[in-house]
Amino acid sequence: MIDPDQAGSSTYDAIVIGAGISGMYFIYRLREMGLTAIGFEAGSGVGGTWYWNRYPGARFDSESYSYGYSFSEEVLNEWEWSEHFASQPETLRYLNFVADKFDLRRDIRFNTRVSKAYYNEMDGLWRVETETGDRASARFLLTAVGILSEPYIPDFPGADTFEGKKWHTSTWPHQPVDLGEKRVGIIGTGATAVQLITEVAKNVGDLTVFQRTPNYCKPLRNSPIDKATQAEIKASYAEIFDKCRRSFGGFIHDFDTRSALGVDEEERLEFYERLWNERGFGFWLGSFIDILSDVEANQTVTEFVRKKIRERIDDPDVAKLLVPKCHPFGTKRVPLESGYYEAYNRENVHLVDLHSSPIQCFTETGIKTSSTEYEFDVIIYATGFDAVTGALNRIDIRGENGISLKEKWADGPRTMLGMQTVGFPNMFITAGPHNASSFCNVPRCLEQNVEWITECIGYMRDHEYTHIEATAEAEGEWTDHVLEAADETLFPEVDSWFMGANIPGKKRVFLNYVGGTQNFREKCDVIAADNYKGFTFR
Repeated sequence: MIDPDQAGSSTYDAIVIGAGISGMYFIYRLREMGLTAIGFEAGSGVGGTWYWNRYPGARFDSESYSYGYSFSEEVLNEWEWSEHFASQPETLRYLNFVADKFDLRRDIRFNTRVSKAYYNEMDGLWRVETETGDRASARFLLTAVGILSEPYIPDFPGADTFEGKKWHTSTWPHQPVDLGEKRVGIIGTGATAVQLITEVAKNVGDLTVFQRTPNYCKPLRNSPIDKATQAEIKASYAEIFDKCRRSFGGFIHDFDTRSALGVDEEERLEFYERLWNERGFGFWLGSFIDILSDVEANQTVTEFVRKKIRERIDDPDVAKLLVPKCHPFGTKRVPLESGYYEAYNRENVHLVDLHSSPIQCFTETGIKTSSTEYEFDVIIYATGFDAVTGALNRIDIRGENGISLKEKWADGPRTMLGMQTVGFPNMFITAGPHNASSFCNVPRCLEQNVEWITECIGYMRDHEYTHIEATAEAEGEWTDHVLEAADETLFPEVDSWFMGANIPGKKRVFLNYVGGTQNFREKCDVIAADNYKGFTFR
């Protein structure tokens, strides 16, 4: 690979964009291989999602012990999670613990956002420029920018005229925020908002929630981990991670092989009730095999959840607004909650339906809808993200012949395994479109991505190759497979970030891979064993 002494101090074997879960693991793996790497991170510390998202209530909805890294026995033995679903501060402490353990920060430049990356065909190197003027070159460009890391804020008329404080949930202030006597408006009721609203409602002067689309939320059922359970977890890590590898979504939950329509109503309701009372995502990704592919099967679980929501809300009119009617259960990301619906039973919490009373504009003092004007001290955007492709499109990435990645994907992404795209040699993507990690217990799939990519780089070194690129044929076949797998489900029928439908002007196309993480891993392994069939080397 590249000798930094000959190529200059700003030239490396690999440039890594991002210092979250995959970016940190890239640095570790490349260093273990004896390769030189530099990471660029926009934040002032490691952690990615868990560095940026500091809003009240932010926490895992994957079981903590299924979420952390699996590659280090030392880390598994030394770290102890305090809760079944860890909060953001604990998760950030964990990622800093890993960074300390392996001295990862020395190869990462913080407060450095990448603005441009372009491939130089003359020498086969990627050139990267940052907003702060840093420049670097490398044989490989490795993107680790995250799935939900590009905030989306709708273009509300007059937003700049509001004289109070406002921010997106992903840019929550790092210093303490006291909302105890404040009039607060929250726009959005997605997964982030569900966590945020639950916590803010406990200590706020007055809270108004602006809802566009209600969600089916399932109880998280979190609790502390006692000593006996801690010991059991540590003794079971091999089994836990093996279960995640073999499951559809990389979780400790997996689908029941029966059809929802293949059992009688009494047995079906008992099954739903049992899953409802368990922790985590089992009710969504551990239910009957056909609830996400068969309309009639889905209707059984949808009605079950609607009934559960109504039972927890005092005001029938509020309940009508909070019960989803426009999409089937599970076709959007299912938020896990710890008292969300009860928040609306408080006298100082109000719900505004944006379908019947849309926002017209912001004012100096608040928000004006078609029916009412509201005054606020603070407005919080819980309006989601330009998912999967947004963070990549923010960077001006140009491949062979100056082709722009954003332009290439304007009509929908085209990839090979979600990890490469034709025209961009030596560029690898983690958590990108068409990749299992974009519909997964994220770290489980990110580890697989990083390991597959770095093993591919090792294969290139062993065979003295300096150039890798997916073939157009393989890219076409994989893209078709991804979309065909999605068409076998109910997901494409619903507007969601899975489809890019939350972003005005974005092509409506399925962005994730729903063929199952276990199948994705197997396909990747088969390709690697066949000398990386579908890729060309030179």
